[in-house]
Amino acid sequence: MFNKVRYGLLLLLIALVSGCTDITNIDDDGESSSNGLDSRLQKLAGQMGTDNLQSIKEPPEAKAELGRMLYHDKLLSGTKDVSCATCHNLKHQTTDGQSLSIGVDGQGEGPDRIMADANARNPRNATIVINRGLPEYHAILSDSRIAKTKSGFISPLGDDLPEGLDNMLAVQALTPVIDRGEMLGEQGSEDVFGEPNEIAMVEDDNSPEVWRRLMLRLMEIPEYVQLFKEAYPNVPEEELSFVHAANALAAFQISALTFTDSPWDQYLEGNQEALSRKAKRGGLLFFGKAKCAQCHNGPLLSDQEHHNIAVPQIGPGKGEAAPLDLGRYHVTNQEIDQFKFRTPPLRNVAITGPWMHNGAYTNLKDAIKHHLDPEHALTNYDVTQLAPDIQETYLGSDDIKSKLLETLDPALITPTRLTEKEVNEITAFLNSLTTPEAQNLSSVIPDSVPSGLPVDD
Repeated sequence: MFNKVRYGLLLLLIALVSGCTDITNIDDDGESSSNGLDSRLQKLAGQMGTDNLQSIKEPPEAKAELGRMLYHDKLLSGTKDVSCATCHNLKHQTTDGQSLSIGVDGQGEGPDRIMADANARNPRNATIVINRGLPEYHAILSDSRIAKTKSGFISPLGDDLPEGLDNMLAVQALTPVIDRGEMLGEQGSEDVFGEPNEIAMVEDDNSPEVWRRLMLRLMEIPEYVQLFKEAYPNVPEEELSFVHAANALAAFQISALTFTDSPWDQYLEGNQEALSRKAKRGGLLFFGKAKCAQCHNGPLLSDQEHHNIAVPQIGPGKGEAAPLDLGRYHVTNQEIDQFKFRTPPLRNVAITGPWMHNGAYTNLKDAIKHHLDPEHALTNYDVTQLAPDIQETYLGSDDIKSKLLETLDPALITPTRLTEKEVNEITAFLNSLTTPEAQNLSSVIPDSVPSGLPVDD
């Protein structure tokens, strides 16, 4: 007996010295001590490249102020009833709280917005714009259809992409205004005053003409003329174009919607008290046992790559594949990219639901559980969490489920088993990625805009 005890103690000592064990100091509730938690979490996070975010270059104040007005002005939509803020609402952390957004002809605001007759939802969830101007990004949107390269930008606009754009956010600002469902409206439609929608009369293949007409609208308003002059004092009025409007929209988003001071950021800077013990345990799971960091790594907690995680198919779909949404395939036309979507960055993720590219999950814990066992989650998907009209679009046949699972990302084929307590701990960690200031952005919303159109929906 004595030899067995001595042998066991020897093995334990060897394990502790070699570092090849998870045994740490244990406190009276059975959890690792604070020192043990912190050292392990910091080590794992470091191994996954989870460094502090880079600082941004603050845009000129006048340029950002012009962008703030444009962002909230419905004059940018053909029908004069939708602004950027309709779907990217600052009252709702730059989302609308909808699984699938509602653009032109919708009624109401945020989660309460409904469709008017004959209107269709947009095919994807409204992407948050918080932190999208950070230099760490090399692509934006769920299929990375807008990206930056050494020589410029990649965009669905192709040869129509004008010169002089400051960044990817400016590139993105050009696209909603030419999308008939988001902001442009259909040919023959009317604006909110019953007047012909002159912007929507333009043919689909003539984006530059849409931008030109929008700029004419803006420059008919003296206050906008003044705002453009203040933002671009060295540009003659006759040379101002919608590119300058797009750059201003990007400047506003960078200036007002960049947050790098979440509890997690503070923790990475050395403040070990910034996270609760529960969040720290969740971090250990996130970077370790739960394998979240296989894809959610780096400063953004995203590898910025594309993966098929078998998200339930809902909504009108995209392109020729409709009612399916084939994700990255719509950009590359490579079959290997079917159903793949970019790994979403996780900062402020807890306050920017619904989750997934199409808002398939209205509860963050359910979205976490989907990642742990996609096949089980897809097979048992609860469609009743969706709005009634979206429920009708759910494609839940066995054939479609099989097609989704055929190309499931290899890292997710084997289920990860976690207890409910562990899922709660991961949720606590994700909550630590929220910047408190981002939870209430109402102070940034202007009381009025130069067009005189209502700011609220």
